[in-house]
Amino acid sequence: MLINCKGRLIDLSQPKIMGILNCTPDSFYDGGKYKDESQILSYIERLLQEGADFIDIGAYSSRPNADFVAVTEELQRIVPIVELILKHFPDTLISVDTFRSDVAKACVEAGAAIVNDISAGLLDDKMLEIVGQLKVPYVMMHMRGTPKTMQSLTQYDDIIKEMLFYFSERIEAARNCGINDIIVDPGFGFAKTLEQNYDVLSKLELFKMIELPVLVGVSRKSMIYNFLGITPQEALNSTTALNTIALTKGANILRVHDVKEAVEVTKLMQQLG
Repeated sequence: MLINCKGRLIDLSQPKIMGILNCTPDSFYDGGKYKDESQILSYIERLLQEGADFIDIGAYSSRPNADFVAVTEELQRIVPIVELILKHFPDTLISVDTFRSDVAKACVEAGAAIVNDISAGLLDDKMLEIVGQLKVPYVMMHMRGTPKTMQSLTQYDDIIKEMLFYFSERIEAARNCGINDIIVDPGFGFAKTLEQNYDVLSKLELFKMIELPVLVGVSRKSMIYNFLGITPQEALNSTTALNTIALTKGANILRVHDVKEAVEVTKLMQQLG
């Protein structure tokens, strides 16, 4: 499974790690933590040294009931950070976490290598066309509604079957727009109850039938800390446990806050064969 990132072929048959940088004041775990250039660069240097293959940058929190952010503000938050990171760490493969085509375009023009869209193009009717023109890999996530409405849209007759149908439709739409490299993300925590999240994880291997790489993002999410009665800050050990399960079921990319621990998991899994 190869994807083309700025002319570099990345083999996803061996699991890769995507480190998270949230440039938002209201992210559920690390909102407002990285406020100035020195903090950001120090954090990115650590993620890269720990073995991150990609850095995923977001400037619009997608947690339930997140505050609205104007396009201009999202651009002001994220583009300078893309430029800053690439100035100091030019080989970094940056993924931009946005559902807006204007933001995706500006970030790729600034040097980002991947577009990571929680809406699979459904919140911006220009997104697929723009990504097709940009010729970058595209992560499409499963979600219903918007971050403000998604938790009221959790009624499914057969969640796996409906998710597979959703992806088949969105993949066809993406292909029709010229998007070559597609990664699917089941969207843990998005339009799913706690029980549904675990149902999807337990059947993650069924997404192999799509024959595309699968990204899993469960890092410190509410499906962990609400279930265990702990805080996001206490959820590293349990995140590692679920990441291990995801790898056994075929995950190709783990999107995480804690790169070192995720890299250790992938190394141990590879050692087991």
